[in-house]
Amino acid sequence: MSTVKIGLIGTGFVADLHAAAARMVPEVEIIAVASPTPGKAGRFAQERGIPHAFEDYRELLRLREVQLVTLALPNYLHAQACLDAAAAGKHILCEKPLCRTLEEADRMIEACRQAGVLLMYAEELCFAPKYVRAKQLVDEGALGRVFLVKQSEEHFGPHSPWFWDVNQSGGGVLLDMGCHSIEFARWVFGKPKVKSVCASLGTYVHSDKTRGEDHSLCIVEYETSQVGLAENSWAKTGGVDDRCEIYGSSGFTRADLLRGSALLTYSETGYGYAVEKAATTKGYTFTMFEEIWNYGFPQEIAHFARCVQGKETPIETGEDGREVLKIIYAAYESAGTGKRIDWPYQPRKVGKPIDLWRAS
Repeated sequence: MSTVKIGLIGTGFVADLHAAAARMVPEVEIIAVASPTPGKAGRFAQERGIPHAFEDYRELLRLREVQLVTLALPNYLHAQACLDAAAAGKHILCEKPLCRTLEEADRMIEACRQAGVLLMYAEELCFAPKYVRAKQLVDEGALGRVFLVKQSEEHFGPHSPWFWDVNQSGGGVLLDMGCHSIEFARWVFGKPKVKSVCASLGTYVHSDKTRGEDHSLCIVEYETSQVGLAENSWAKTGGVDDRCEIYGSSGFTRADLLRGSALLTYSETGYGYAVEKAATTKGYTFTMFEEIWNYGFPQEIAHFARCVQGKETPIETGEDGREVLKIIYAAYESAGTGKRIDWPYQPRKVGKPIDLWRAS
């Protein structure tokens, strides 16, 4: 069976995760990587046995054998890279969030439709084994009628400096990690239509670094009378927490992504796949066993590879990424106005989502 040839655009923390995950998937092979930082793509490729390295990703897109590109870039670069990849006839796996604005999202979706390529949204929580099992319990009826999904990811800040800059990222922790929580609940519920969004945001710890929020609470009510609660933090000390709870009329389940597959660890130097992560793993942490697998990255890549081969239909698409972004728009507007945002909702045009909460 021929493998799906992947071009990796980006060489940071997330790109390193994708490269490590791809080595676990027989159906794929990363054959090229691109980064504009002089020498970085070459070093990345040499360390991981990737045959081609470029400083300009457009050169990567000229490789005929590349079928799928992964966009592991700062948020403000997603849209243009997607448009260029679609024009080159490449299928696209875009890391979260899909982009910074709904207008960018519409251009990305339309460009891929016109080019006849897949635009797949990288929400790995839909592939994390514990979370997949939680959804199976819901689908099997084990919990009765599910009415509440709570999901949270919390730690003491992002792994790369550009996240602090709202002009590059588009927002704070709500956009960075709330997108995971929002889409996980939406996926568990079967992606119903939104009824309303309400949010509370604040910059409690890192105001010296960012204008973005470092802790967020977002409540999404659906037309099905189901509620998703997303709590996310860059202000929580003591390592990473990632967990969900699902409430039903006749049952309940809780999944902790880290505990139960982790070693209690103390390190004065830190550890991880990349230098960026080592800085965040000093002191006491829960060191996961087979972390990449437990987060669902290999399963995600394998699924999208089968989609490229025409064997499966993407469970997460550009349209899903756009819907998550629209919900995040509403959350910022809710926090800015102090009001619940009801659907139908047509947000005003902004340069970045956080502008709905804090003016430029």
